[in-house]
Amino acid sequence: MSGQQADRPVPRHRPVGELVIALGVIALAIVIYWQTMAMPVSPIYAQAGPTIAPKISAAGLGLLGLALLASALRGGWQPEDERETAPDMPALLWVLAGLVLNVLLIGVAGFTVASILLFVCVARGFGSRAFLRNTLIGAAFALIAYFGFAEALGINIGAGWVENGLDSLLRGRGH
Repeated sequence: MSGQQADRPVPRHRPVGELVIALGVIALAIVIYWQTMAMPVSPIYAQAGPTIAPKISAAGLGLLGLALLASALRGGWQPEDERETAPDMPALLWVLAGLVLNVLLIGVAGFTVASILLFVCVARGFGSRAFLRNTLIGAAFALIAYFGFAEALGINIGAGWVENGLDSLLRGRGH
C-alpha cells in the first residue's frame, strides 16, 4: 500500500448522500442515452445527426457519475466538517416547494407564473426575504425566456394567463 493511501483516513460510515447523488447522475445518463436512441432519425443524416449532442451529454454525465461513484466509495468528497453539519431543512423545503409548484402550475397558469414562483421560492431558500424584488427579477427572467422561445424560436413552452395577456396587449387584440 502506498504512503498516500495509508495516510488517508478510513471513513467511519458510507457517505449515503454522495452515493445517491452519484447513482442519480449515472441513472440520468442512462435515461438520456436510452431516450436518445429511441429518437426517430431520418436516414438522410450521416454520422452526425440530431442525436449527437444528447449522446455526448449522456457520455459526459456517465463519466461524471462514475467519477462521483468512485469518490463516494473511497469515503466521499465532502470535508469532515461539512458531513457533521445538518442540512438546512427550511431552505431545502423552500426549494422543493418551488419545484413542486412549478410542475403543478406550468400547465395551468403558464410558464411565467410557474417560473416566478420557482424563482421566489429558491431565492427564499437561499435566504432572501425581498419578496417583491425577487418577484420582479423572476418575472423579468421568465418573460425574457418565454418570449425568447416563443418569438425567436417559435417554440411554445407553456402560454398562460400572463403570456396570453401580454400577447393580446402587444398585438393590440382585446379578449
